[in-house]
Amino acid sequence: MKGEKRGWTGPGGLRTIHPHAAGIDVGASSHFVAVPPGSDAEGQDVREFEAFTCGLRSIAQWLRGCGATTVAMESTGVYWIPLFELLEAEGFEVLLVDARHVKNVPGRKSDVRDCQWLQELHSYGLLSGAFRPKEQVCVLRSYLRQRGMLVQHASEHIQHMQKALTQMNVKLQHVVSDLSGVTGLKIIRAILGGERDAQTLAQMRDSRCKHTVAEIAKSLEGSYRTEHLFALQQAVDLYDMYQRKIAECDVQLEAHLKSFDSRAEDTAPSQPASPPHKAQGNAPRFDLRGELCRVLGVDLTEVDGVDAYTVAKVIGEIGTDMSAWPTVKHFTSWLGLCPGNKISGGRVLSSRTKPCANKAATALRIAAQTLYRSQSALGAFLRRMKMRLGPQAAITAAAHKLARIIYSLLANGGKYQDRGAAEYEARYRERVVKNLERRAKQLGYKLVSLASELAPATTAVSPVAVEG
Repeated sequence: MKGEKRGWTGPGGLRTIHPHAAGIDVGASSHFVAVPPGSDAEGQDVREFEAFTCGLRSIAQWLRGCGATTVAMESTGVYWIPLFELLEAEGFEVLLVDARHVKNVPGRKSDVRDCQWLQELHSYGLLSGAFRPKEQVCVLRSYLRQRGMLVQHASEHIQHMQKALTQMNVKLQHVVSDLSGVTGLKIIRAILGGERDAQTLAQMRDSRCKHTVAEIAKSLEGSYRTEHLFALQQAVDLYDMYQRKIAECDVQLEAHLKSFDSRAEDTAPSQPASPPHKAQGNAPRFDLRGELCRVLGVDLTEVDGVDAYTVAKVIGEIGTDMSAWPTVKHFTSWLGLCPGNKISGGRVLSSRTKPCANKAATALRIAAQTLYRSQSALGAFLRRMKMRLGPQAAITAAAHKLARIIYSLLANGGKYQDRGAAEYEARYRERVVKNLERRAKQLGYKLVSLASELAPATTAVSPVAVEG
């Protein structure tokens, strides 16, 4: 063990909240653990343990011998996961804290001082644990993250296919929107099978393809060199391998979803009023929407822009119990979607959202991008925000609204009802007119409409006149 004397005795006047608190500085090869002074029979308040499984068991045994009941540790990479799970299984209350919140260690920084600092802060109740969903949801999240990684790697090999085709001057990617689609893969596999006739290859196009046979045949004239064909073959083989692994992941994902308790009396999802969302190309190949409706008790896919795969990714990160966040404002703040609040001297310096790598927020931002052409209230909101704030801020604002809707449905239940773009624009026009009337009244004027009747609902305000 590497020992040091304690360099800080704690702030005066603070009351001890957790007298049996311990602190752990997590590392890749070893963990430093600190307990309250005098807890260890040998007088060693700080000990170093190896990161092997036997070392983790020794940590739990030593903490129990020292009378520790609650533990605080830093969220360092993924090294904390085995120790967190073991201590939680042993009955300890474990708090996972953000390393950025506890980095200001007085004096020279070291692993010993870090764990002592964690123990000190935790004993005074100055640390709050990060959100971690229930174990069943953590397993779901692990499957979804693994599946996302496989999809990402598969997409890289699509780029390798495109590179090999480009080196052969085969412009298939210019006439086919997706190389991994029906037409693209069928033609590529035929090329690898030895077919070189452009007209024969072009006849393999799917009937839904926008380009004609002649256009596709023109793009398939190239130099089929051996080394480039070899690279194309390897890219296709690797893509196929990842597709098999994704299918295996879907089997595990479906089986785990069936282990969740049902919260719906009628397990069949209600049919949305609008046509169903088009499934993503990388969406799971089973009835994901039906399983999610059974697990959640509500159909979140009725919300515009949100499909079943998006719901799964969000639920995998936040779980099904909204009681972890007292209000919807706490929830959107945790997601990193709410406006910032940087104020000094009563003046708002910035309202930008804080940088956040929350995967649930990322899924909601992607969903918000699909609303640009939607004739729903959310689509009208996104378009108005884009004109006012720009595209990036508009997507964040729409994702924030989606998060509020999801929180409300999960917390209170019910059915989502879309007002439509026309009603949204009409209500927005009413708010603008009321604000103008109030402002005119404050200045001693009266707002009078010049139109004999209201025009169709648009974002523009009807002609008005101001009387003094």
